[in-house]
Amino acid sequence: MDVQTDLTDTIVALATPQGIGAIGVIRISGNKALSIANSLFPHKNLMQQYSHTLHVGVLRYKKEILDEVVIGLFKNPASYTGEDVVEISCHGSAFIQSKILEAIIAQGAVLAKPGEFTQRAFLNGKLDLAQAEAVADLIAANSKAAQQTALNQLRGGYSKELNDLREQLVNFAALIELELDFSEEDVEFANRSQLKKLIQTFQEKIAQLIKSFQLGNVIKNGVAVAIIGQPNAGKSTLLNSLLNEERAIVSNIAGTTRDTIEESLNINGIIFRIIDTAGIRDHSTDTIENLGIERSRQYAEKAGIIVHLHDASGNKYEDQKIANWLKPYATKVIDLYNKADILQKEMGNESTDLLLMQGYISATNANDISLVKEMLYNKVVEEDITLENTIVTNARHLTALRETQKSLNAVEKGLTQKISGDLMTVDIRRALHYIGEITGRVEVDKDILGTIFGKFCIGK
Repeated sequence: MDVQTDLTDTIVALATPQGIGAIGVIRISGNKALSIANSLFPHKNLMQQYSHTLHVGVLRYKKEILDEVVIGLFKNPASYTGEDVVEISCHGSAFIQSKILEAIIAQGAVLAKPGEFTQRAFLNGKLDLAQAEAVADLIAANSKAAQQTALNQLRGGYSKELNDLREQLVNFAALIELELDFSEEDVEFANRSQLKKLIQTFQEKIAQLIKSFQLGNVIKNGVAVAIIGQPNAGKSTLLNSLLNEERAIVSNIAGTTRDTIEESLNINGIIFRIIDTAGIRDHSTDTIENLGIERSRQYAEKAGIIVHLHDASGNKYEDQKIANWLKPYATKVIDLYNKADILQKEMGNESTDLLLMQGYISATNANDISLVKEMLYNKVVEEDITLENTIVTNARHLTALRETQKSLNAVEKGLTQKISGDLMTVDIRRALHYIGEITGRVEVDKDILGTIFGKFCIGK
């Protein structure tokens, strides 16, 4: 996308999805938006109407009635883009929408590029860059957690935290640079001990934001959960119980699942992509089953969480071989021991709580399945980072935060070594640059802007 958009152009696009529906919305933005809409709307003079009002009537072009519509007026600067905006709600016929777009373009508008409305909102100061990116995240949100995180960022909570940090650092940088103007008089305007405390506070906050990206990535993209185990351990039964539906074929025949089955599960607003894999064993002579086993290993390596489902009443040797293979991935493994109901019969019902605490479950027991869901959720949502915190979901932000962290470390090291103010300001300015790059407070590379807004849908 060419970020060198001509802001003198008036742009137009369909803001609702392509296809037939009850209603379609066509959005116009720019200095000719009102006059173009007015030229097609003989019912009344839109130029003389108040902002944020609705008007019902017909659209007419070259004596042809196009449709009966509702027109919404949003005059600058109180609009999404900061320009004059007109939204035309027409009937959802693709033919009608096409005719209206043709008429608007014939009157001097140009088709908007992907994300151009939001890009104009950013360029006109209605949104900062982090908020603009949150718009795309909100559109793509597929869970409550993703919605809440995007809304918090869109409302400016994340930006406010970064800007507060940046302003404090700017004040210290100004004092240090002021000292340089009086270098011959050996004066100190910036209290070094206060600056050191400030840097440490910044480092803690930046570290927390960086740490939150793991959860943010899960919220935005979901997390893959591979159920791994020997044949007939109950993997398909566990999948069906988690989904509360008969998704996978279950039988007592080892090797029933030959290929992977993937389904999504929403737990407290987090999307988990549950993958039922073929049972892993070394002595199968079935070519198709062996292909499934190899695929199971590949999914385990790529998954965010691995549920190693042991067969509590089965072959301990096979389970141990799988456990040994999973050792490099220990941090993402949850060990569960299925068929605990068999052990309970042998040990007595009083052992139920003890078995659950040790990870023994019955994949057909509703209470045990609730425990498994809780384990999955707790694996990705750490106690010190909750959904109420500011959460980083954007890889671009993560990179900038890591660069900020490096610069702050350099400033703290410089304070300890008592380096000169002119050298210290280099690292402070570098930290300021990367914080500002997140919100667009500094000039952002044109290619980056093109990538950001190019991912938007047309009409937004």
